[in-house]
Amino acid sequence: MKIKSLSADKLRRTKSPASWKFKDTDAISPGRKPLGLIGQERAVEAMEFGLVVPGRGYNIFVTGQPGSGRTSYALERLKDRARSLPAPEDWLYLYNFDDPGEPLAMSVPAGRGKGLVATLEALLNDLKVAISKAFEQSQYEDTRAQHVKEFQEKAGTIMDELRAEAAKHQFSLKRTPQGFVNVPLVEEKNKKGKKGKKALREITPEEFEALDEKAQRRYQVLSEEVSQRTLLGLRRIRDMEKELKERVGRLESEICRAAIAPCLADACEPYRDNKPLSDWFARMAEDVIDNFGAFVTAAREESAEVDFSRYQANLFVCNDPRGGAPVIWETNPTYYNLSGKVEYESRQGYLYTDFRRVVAGAFHRANGGFLVLDAEKALMNFMSWEAIKRLLRTGEAAIENLGEQYGAVPVSSLRPGPIPMSLKIVMVGSPYIYELLQYYDPEFRKLFKIKACFDVDMPRNARTELQMARCVAGVIRREGLRPFGAEALSEVVEWASREAGDQDLLSVEMGRLRELLVESNAWAGVMTKGRAALVAREHVRKAVEHKIYRSSLYQEKLTRAFQDGVIRVDTSGEAVGQINGLSIIDLTDHRFGHPSRITANVFMGREGVVNIEREVRMTGPIHNKGLMILSSYLGRMYAQDMPLALSARITFEQNYGGIEGDSASSTELYCLLSALSGLPLKQGVAVTGSVDQFGNVQPIGGVNEKIEGFYEYCKLAGLTGEQGVMIPAVNARHLMLSEEVVEAVRQGRFSVWAVSSIDEGIELLTGVKAGRPRRDGAYTKGSVHGLVKARLRKMLEDSARLEKDLGDEDRQRTRHGVRHPDDEEEEDEPKDDGRGRTPGRGRRGR
Repeated sequence: MKIKSLSADKLRRTKSPASWKFKDTDAISPGRKPLGLIGQERAVEAMEFGLVVPGRGYNIFVTGQPGSGRTSYALERLKDRARSLPAPEDWLYLYNFDDPGEPLAMSVPAGRGKGLVATLEALLNDLKVAISKAFEQSQYEDTRAQHVKEFQEKAGTIMDELRAEAAKHQFSLKRTPQGFVNVPLVEEKNKKGKKGKKALREITPEEFEALDEKAQRRYQVLSEEVSQRTLLGLRRIRDMEKELKERVGRLESEICRAAIAPCLADACEPYRDNKPLSDWFARMAEDVIDNFGAFVTAAREESAEVDFSRYQANLFVCNDPRGGAPVIWETNPTYYNLSGKVEYESRQGYLYTDFRRVVAGAFHRANGGFLVLDAEKALMNFMSWEAIKRLLRTGEAAIENLGEQYGAVPVSSLRPGPIPMSLKIVMVGSPYIYELLQYYDPEFRKLFKIKACFDVDMPRNARTELQMARCVAGVIRREGLRPFGAEALSEVVEWASREAGDQDLLSVEMGRLRELLVESNAWAGVMTKGRAALVAREHVRKAVEHKIYRSSLYQEKLTRAFQDGVIRVDTSGEAVGQINGLSIIDLTDHRFGHPSRITANVFMGREGVVNIEREVRMTGPIHNKGLMILSSYLGRMYAQDMPLALSARITFEQNYGGIEGDSASSTELYCLLSALSGLPLKQGVAVTGSVDQFGNVQPIGGVNEKIEGFYEYCKLAGLTGEQGVMIPAVNARHLMLSEEVVEAVRQGRFSVWAVSSIDEGIELLTGVKAGRPRRDGAYTKGSVHGLVKARLRKMLEDSARLEKDLGDEDRQRTRHGVRHPDDEEEEDEPKDDGRGRTPGRGRRGR
């Protein structure tokens, strides 16, 4: 059968500039779709449902390849949704007067947090002034002096009574640093011996020691009685002193309360409906009354250092009441950036902190709205993933120090009160990470029930081409680029099909599209020295070519090695057991096709088909599978009425790296059939395609790069018009070849053939009919299959004949007692008779 090459119009699907209804992108309406999003209807519907469905666990995981617009769309859509939602409450941390180690979390309506902070600052200043003035008034001093005077009078009366009582028993009360002591009194004699008024004096220690024991005991008994009366009196004085303090305290409290009441009333009025905050204000008032002295000192002495931080507020989270719900994109999702932290300040070698140093994390800032996270980064940071899951499980965010959990020595720190959470988390990651989490984390399904999957391509038709044009126009307006003309826009559409690797698809990788538009705009300025008003087709092509040029250094080195004869690739003539295969070299940022010379040798033996690369472990499992399918094909075609008896070696010549994939399996089969049949293969035809067990040629990837790679080698060696590439017929729809290759095909200097079976391919390569099996199992004489089977049968017969001849020769040598040198043994060891004994040896007895 005659295999015709594909026509030039089948090698690239073009877009006619005349089909556009506009001259440039300035005339394109932006449309209703979000900027930079096309062909993602499935992801859009999933996202929309995830945003409106209530209930816990309906968080969203956005999957897709980088550059598909997944993050940009998620942020844009979340911001649109957030604008229609009410702004969440502001959160503050306040001092806990009952337990300073656990600051209190308080919420106020959105936008009023700053007002509360300012209110507390103003209240503190007002309290200083009001309290200072209140205690400077004469009424306070007079009342306090009256209470003190009353106390002193009563205390003086009691002391007089105690002294009189002591004097009655001839004792005096004497105040010492250790307290009151009783000192005995004795009569003092008149020096003149005259009688007069009786005078008493304190007895000296020497005089007391000189007294007899009875007198001393009498004084001791009296002293104890006086001491008991004195203690009772002093106790009464202490009770009166305590009462005085209480009366003065009540007085000070009443004065302070009256002084601060107006200030507190004004401050509390806006928050009277907020019971937790009202209770805190009440507790604050009591603390101010208890510590009014600090306010008086601060007001009277400006240089006095008094800490009033307990009466201030830490504005933890502040929201704009007109800004809607928050949308937070945390680009560095460490544990503390997500969960918040307690900061410390170093003071003279000591770490100090208080409730004002509690810092909010992304959880708190996104509360009431949406939090966007990169899944890979969240998983890479220690404890971040666990913090996310704990938040979604418990519905509240607590600030905890990791040092307390994982430190060798527990360190005391603040324990801020937890804040209730109400937010949706949107994770952005690759499909691979999504599958890993599904498989390894049993909680993942419960917490992320919505999957929004972004695709990398979309069908190509008139509607989607118009969507692509609108998307291009939107990017141009957003980036401030020159408008694109109709021809340039058509080139962009064709480039999108090339990126998708299919004539009927368009790539929707927005990152790569944006790069192309920006670089095309730049080349429009460079090539016209800034005079271009529009971006033209040649500017787009220049952007594509230069991007390839920037990354094609390794490709040029391989091409240079071919020109220098270091790499041998025959692009003309014929050869038996040799063919050009095509492979892809992927450098991540650039991929290109590279021809490889594949050779096969066949000889007698029973080892079957052996891949040399496989033997040295240079091939992957998919390539090895293709080789086994090749052996199965041989058995199906030629071993139905006879066994296969051959040894074959196949290899990729000058291959010094690994090989993977089955795209060369049909190529290896053609090479093997040539080696078996003796028919030469056209070296100007390169081959790609996998094969199944029935000889059908199956599709492969990278068809455009493979064809263009072989074309470059043929162009360097000289195009003869007989060269080309043979591809699977199914891959014809994937052809989006460069304009240079298409033009070469149009001029008849290069060809592309599409085959669907091994029979079609072998006929094209050899020019000989493949052959059909007859009823007796034989193939048409002179056909490829006929020659192969004849060669296999001859090898089988020759092998059997050789085995028979060698067997007869061995038997004849044995009959005449002639030993062949190869039959000699180094030692004549007795052989076992099968029962554990050897001839000529008796059994050893016990």
